Order: sequence, then structure tokens, then C-alpha cells
Amino acid sequence: MNHLEARIESLEAKVAFQDETIDILNEELKAHQQQMAKMRRQMELLGEKFREVQSGSVMPQEQEPPPPHY
Repeated sequence: MNHLEARIESLEAKVAFQDETIDILNEELKAHQQQMAKMRRQMELLGEKFREVQSGSVMPQEQEPPPPHY
């Protein structure tokens, strides 16, 4: 095998390794994006709940009946 063929084989091996690495990173990125979308939705829901509590949908503490042990 001459020097040129060895260099080509080395480059082919590097490209194959890079392709595999890119595929792995792409799958990880996809998983992270899905997780971020889920977390964003959870934050939106928490914000909605917080606004509901602030808007008075929950009875103010002074209007709540006392606990049964009083």
C-alpha cells in the first residue's frame, strides 16, 4: 500500500468517525429540545396557576373558615 492510499484510508476513517459523532450529537440535541419544550410547557402551566392564585380564585385567608380543631 502506498502512502497516498494510507492517507485516503485514514481520512475515510476520520470521516466515518465524524459522521457517527454527528449522528450521536444530533440525537442528543433532539432529546434536549424535547425536554426543553416540555419544561417550557410546565413553566407556562405554573404561571397560569400562579396568576389564578393571585387573581383571587382562591379564598383569601381571612375569609377561610377556621380549621376544625378551633
